[in-house]
Amino acid sequence: MGDDIIPVRLSFRGKDIKFSLVPNLAVTDVSNEIRKQCGLHSAAPFNLKYLDVENDPVSVSLDRQREWDEAIRLFFYNEEKELQLHVFEGPPPKPGELCEGEDTRVYHRRGARRWRKVRRINGHAFVAKRLQAAYCAKCRERIWGLGRQGYKCEACKMVVHKRCCYYLNKDEICAGHPPAKQPEESDKKPSDPFNDFLNINPVSESQISLDDFDILKVIGRGSYAKVLMVELKQTKRIYAMKVIKKELVMDEEDIDWVQTEKHVFEQASNHPFLVGLHSCFQTESRLFFVIECVNGGDLMFHMQRHRRLPEEHARFYSAEIALALNFLHEKGIIYRDLKLDNVLLDQDGHIKLTDYGMCKEGLRAGDTTSTFCGTPNYIAPEILRGQDYGFSVDWWALGVLLYEMLAGKSPFDVGGHDMSDQSTEDYLFQVILEKTIRIPRTLSVKAAQVLKGFLNKSPGERLGCHLQTGFADITNHSFYKTIDWELLRCRQITPPYKPRIDSDRDPSNFDPQFVTEPIQFTPDDPETIGHIDQSEFAGFEYINPLLMSKIEEV
Repeated sequence: MGDDIIPVRLSFRGKDIKFSLVPNLAVTDVSNEIRKQCGLHSAAPFNLKYLDVENDPVSVSLDRQREWDEAIRLFFYNEEKELQLHVFEGPPPKPGELCEGEDTRVYHRRGARRWRKVRRINGHAFVAKRLQAAYCAKCRERIWGLGRQGYKCEACKMVVHKRCCYYLNKDEICAGHPPAKQPEESDKKPSDPFNDFLNINPVSESQISLDDFDILKVIGRGSYAKVLMVELKQTKRIYAMKVIKKELVMDEEDIDWVQTEKHVFEQASNHPFLVGLHSCFQTESRLFFVIECVNGGDLMFHMQRHRRLPEEHARFYSAEIALALNFLHEKGIIYRDLKLDNVLLDQDGHIKLTDYGMCKEGLRAGDTTSTFCGTPNYIAPEILRGQDYGFSVDWWALGVLLYEMLAGKSPFDVGGHDMSDQSTEDYLFQVILEKTIRIPRTLSVKAAQVLKGFLNKSPGERLGCHLQTGFADITNHSFYKTIDWELLRCRQITPPYKPRIDSDRDPSNFDPQFVTEPIQFTPDDPETIGHIDQSEFAGFEYINPLLMSKIEEV
């Protein structure tokens, strides 16, 4: 089967139908082909879903080209062997409900590993890559778009469009011909905002490295990563640098986690309440995310100092968090790791969410996933029950966090029990599922009502979870009546607290146990590096043009 077609396995009425499609079909043509394969009448309604990398079903509207294009992008990006489609007869179900005849158990029976696919064309060994505005060696046009998808030869490192790979000759390129030069100014398309954004100098792998930074302090540490405060030598600007050892993320799921975090960082850039990405680069042993440095400290650090917050403060922070979560949800992203540690305060006192490693991408309203993940104290009941879930889990976590700010403690206090760590966690999960949450009587009626709304154990009845009015239900809640949401969105409301920061290098709002750590890296082990498949991290390099001034374009 040629590389210009997509193998399809379509499940319909309990049977599998195999056929193929070309990548650039209009969604109406896809619909007609599916009707033909399934023997459906031209007027018969049906629903179409594809399986993503976690074998979760994702709906495709038959009148939305972009959703079909996203399915194709993910097919190539994840290097799938075949595109798995499921077709269900009947009209579209209500949002959040299953299609007629749909059984979610069939989606999670597959456990086969995805092997790296090499396409051998005209002597080249091409693999699909997410590319950063690269240029095609054949046609000299940009490889840019929703998926930034292209082919890269593992032998000669040439980058081409998929459509151009058949016209190349390996000997010609490897004989020393230079790569495609950038198009001249006169070759550019007429100016418009979208094309102006595309006309960014492409980023080479050597454009930025660890040598471009001075390391100042350790400001954080997690199970996978160390976070450093660094200074970009050329501009003297301060950033945070998240450093991940490659040896810790060699499993396929961990590599997916790194790619997801990078992709969400890219989308979060320039949002007022999300930490954005400056650049990415790598060495043989480590991956580096250079991100905004938010040095007002996290809410956990401030809560340890103040124990509980005034209602006005909690209202302000939770409202800004809600705006950040809603932005992610509108982008089809579940955050899945909201907690005090991941809410940072900037120099003015506004919040910024960080750490996107737990995020799930590619969901629409009504779509669900089933991965068991999160920080134990914030995990929603539907996750603990093993049920499929959607954006509802983020609003539950916001309820837990708001409770902690207002009450100075968790709504699920399991301290004082002499148990092992595992037993304590099991008991915590039992408490989350079964125990009634008690709201302190010292809180106002409106605060108690909003907590009961967010902490409703039924996701369908939870505040923020109605499919049509979810976020409006939050903004219109009496607890937030005093908030002007448009001014808040524009950072025009003065925060209730401004962190004390002497300079952009001031580490006083970070946990002292991190700040006093030595900043040097542990020496690389050649044997460990030798076992790392570096090709898994190809294309990781990135510089975000939205966060860089021209002086930083190194």
